[in-house]
Amino acid sequence: MWISRWDTRSKLRLLLLVTAMLTVSACGTHAANPAPSPAPSSAASDPGEKELPVGDSSSPVPKPGTCKLGHSASGEPLPDPNCTPGAINPIVTQANIATTICQSGWTKTIRPPVLRTNKIRREIDAAYGLPTSTEGELDHEVSLELGGAPDDPRNLWVEPGKIPNPKDAVENKLNEAVCSGLIPLATAQRVITKNWVSAIEDAGLGIVGGKLCLRDQPSRCATHRMQHAESGEN
Repeated sequence: MWISRWDTRSKLRLLLLVTAMLTVSACGTHAANPAPSPAPSSAASDPGEKELPVGDSSSPVPKPGTCKLGHSASGEPLPDPNCTPGAINPIVTQANIATTICQSGWTKTIRPPVLRTNKIRREIDAAYGLPTSTEGELDHEVSLELGGAPDDPRNLWVEPGKIPNPKDAVENKLNEAVCSGLIPLATAQRVITKNWVSAIEDAGLGIVGGKLCLRDQPSRCATHRMQHAESGEN
């Protein structure tokens, strides 16, 4: 009987020891494989898409003659993506659009002084091989109303043609889409730098009954509209 009781106790101790070892092992495995954290948001929405650089006013202007204007299939001018990739304003985020880009007149508070932009324009004219007399607008590739960097040369190019120009209207519509919650800010920034001519379509937007709406949900349309001062918001 004494031996029988000892066997029972021994088996119980062994069972408790094995249980403890399995618990420690399970904890170690869990620590080695933590749950994935949410991916950070960025201006690059698709896999392999490059993030837009954060604005830096000290970025150098490309050397004279190193940039070349492109053209869309319809003949509209496009900036050289190697010289003008676009750059974003770090103070504008998805979380604060209501008090920044969706606030009428806000872009005037960050617009660089004329002396600064005139100097940049002369340098960018030279980079693109354009005469300084070229009619056109010193344009923000990512417009100020889409959270573009105000005076980073990587976000500026001379868009030939009359002012206001067709790109201004595209930027205004993208601003309305962002401020109405139709598309994220990062999407608007990405499509305008990819090709401003097709940006509305690339963002999944379309005109339905005279309104700016989501193509796959035509009942969802822009509800926010600001008084855009011609090219003044861009």
